[in-house]
Amino acid sequence: MESASQDINLNSPNKGLLADAMTDVPVDNAARGAAPEGLTLAEEEELRAELAKVEEEIGTLRQVLAAKERHCGELKRKLGLTPLDGLKQNLSKSWHDVQVSNAYVKTSEKLGEWNDKVTQSDLYLSASSTLEDWNEKLTQSEAYKKTQETLSQAGQKTSAALSNVGSVISRKLGDMSGYSIRHSISMPAMRNSATFKSFEDRVGTIKTSIRANGLSDM
Repeated sequence: MESASQDINLNSPNKGLLADAMTDVPVDNAARGAAPEGLTLAEEEELRAELAKVEEEIGTLRQVLAAKERHCGELKRKLGLTPLDGLKQNLSKSWHDVQVSNAYVKTSEKLGEWNDKVTQSDLYLSASSTLEDWNEKLTQSEAYKKTQETLSQAGQKTSAALSNVGSVISRKLGDMSGYSIRHSISMPAMRNSATFKSFEDRVGTIKTSIRANGLSDM
């Protein structure tokens, strides 16, 4: 594979090989026909020679461009640049070129001028004034004020209702917690009281009597 560093340039002794291969085909002067009207044979030959030279230069430039593109591809590969990065860079450059182009600048200036003309026109000013009047009349109307007042009252009632629900839930949770604590505290104290012990003694006596009577019957 030919190295990208061996770029073909216009001073290379091998320049124009492709063009030479295309232009070195012998051409029969008789097949050319008569010279175009208004040109002598000498002028025609001069123009054809210049055309051949230009085509040769075009061929050389194509070869130079191909070598440069191969070199560019190798540099991008070594730098780890992907085709997507190249596409983003090209798009960014294209957009920048558009922004600094004369057509874009002139268009922006024209749009600015049109905007100034529109905003300063009597029709625009009249329409803006009319809209402001309508807005002021609407906000000052009784229907608008009642609607605003109704919405405000509804919002306040909703907030109050939510606040009351939260207070009730908190109070219920507090009552349940207090009851549980009191219950856990009162049970041991009740069992140690004299009344509870007397009740337990009586129950024990009744159980003993029932067992004794049952044994005597047997």
